[in-house]
Amino acid sequence: MRAFLIAALYFGSFLVIGLIAKLAVDRLGRDTNLTDIQSQAGPNRRKHKAFLLGAWRNED
Repeated sequence: MRAFLIAALYFGSFLVIGLIAKLAVDRLGRDTNLTDIQSQAGPNRRKHKAFLLGAWRNED
């Protein structure tokens, strides 16, 4: 029974921290998307090559 309590405290703390982080990110980035951020950088911004989910992609 003691091991179950320790495991619940250990894993529960990670779940609570993750939930708090998710709520904070959702609140801060509510009305933004990638095109808004890229438009703020302007037309002269440097194009990047990104590795996303196992594939290379070029930003336009």
